[in-house]
Amino acid sequence: MSRLDLLIAWYESLCPETLAELPLFYAADARFKDPFNDVRGHAAITAVFAHMFATTQAPRFLVRERLADTHQAFVTWDFEFGLKGRRHTVHGTTRFVFDTEGLVVEHRDYWDAAEELWQQLPVLGPITRWLRRRFASS
Repeated sequence: MSRLDLLIAWYESLCPETLAELPLFYAADARFKDPFNDVRGHAAITAVFAHMFATTQAPRFLVRERLADTHQAFVTWDFEFGLKGRRHTVHGTTRFVFDTEGLVVEHRDYWDAAEELWQQLPVLGPITRWLRRRFASS
């Protein structure tokens, strides 16, 4: 099993109890960036995922596709979670950059927070949908 396969398997089975395994996959000074966070190091990255578990119900990642070479990988995924009694799915992509030992030194998530999240919320949804229509080219 490749290093990427192990990393993906860890993500697909991620739970509060497996967060302690993060140093097996991430370099000590790794950077994690998504639409809401830009942090560095094991403790800060672990805190991002701990917050995810504290604020959502039954979150899980399902990796759909992968493309990799020796020092980087791109994966597409669905992030499924519950929030206030409703299930949601966010579609996204991650770019992983690996060091010479195969540890992640950079993790960058790409997903559309407006479409995938804000548009679905009761207060922000109508405003976000109106803005999207207003700025659409057609």
